[in-house]
Amino acid sequence: MKYYVVDVFTAERFKGNPAGICVLDSWLETSLMQNIAFENGLAETAFLVGANGKYGLKWFTPEQEMDLCGHATLGSAYAVLNYLEPKLRSVEFDSNSGKLFVEREGDEYLMDLPSRMPVRIEIPPVLPRALGVNVLETWQSRDMLALVESEEDVRNLNVNLNLLKELGELNNFIVTARGSDCDFVSRFFTPGATIPEDPVTGSAHCSLIPYWSKILRKTDMTAKQLSKRGGSLRCRDCGDRVRIGGHARIYLIGEIFV
Repeated sequence: MKYYVVDVFTAERFKGNPAGICVLDSWLETSLMQNIAFENGLAETAFLVGANGKYGLKWFTPEQEMDLCGHATLGSAYAVLNYLEPKLRSVEFDSNSGKLFVEREGDEYLMDLPSRMPVRIEIPPVLPRALGVNVLETWQSRDMLALVESEEDVRNLNVNLNLLKELGELNNFIVTARGSDCDFVSRFFTPGATIPEDPVTGSAHCSLIPYWSKILRKTDMTAKQLSKRGGSLRCRDCGDRVRIGGHARIYLIGEIFV
């Protein structure tokens, strides 16, 4: 199968979040796709089946199949719109999270994904100790969202992954605050995963966008994820949908033999 690795939410190689993209003629057994994702060793590997601008899309971490992955969706669109069907301006994906859409706008790619507004919950007592910072609020959707006081708190987290595991080994944790040169910043942790901190997490912004849109009283926002690789996102709240834009760069084109 044809295989691409795309650095997503960045205009520079070796930044952003690398996504593996496998192009299939037909679906493989789930166990085989899981083995390929484990072998690739990236935060997410996407698998595509389709043509003529419409593709089925699945995502796998090294450990499990996911219900939604933003950066690998954008990476998949990049592969389709630059290599598989370069005459197209947009692509539609059928996934476990329904229909997803990505269109090219100049050198940027704009995703249309479902909104996942979180619900406020009590702050778990172990969470401030696990993050090494004061937590102001916690909210829950697929991921747990923790609001902290400042961008510097997000940047300088001292995370204890073993304590985070007490809240669920495969739970996902978003830590967020207002940004200094953007609207909001975040980091994303999955303590039980092979890669415990995700560099840039598109799906987390399905919750971050409606959350910050309500607080900031604006629909168009910019965001940064403050991981070591880092990444930037253009965000829009559209009610029951969110739009997430970013750049991408090809890193690798090859073949996988199974």
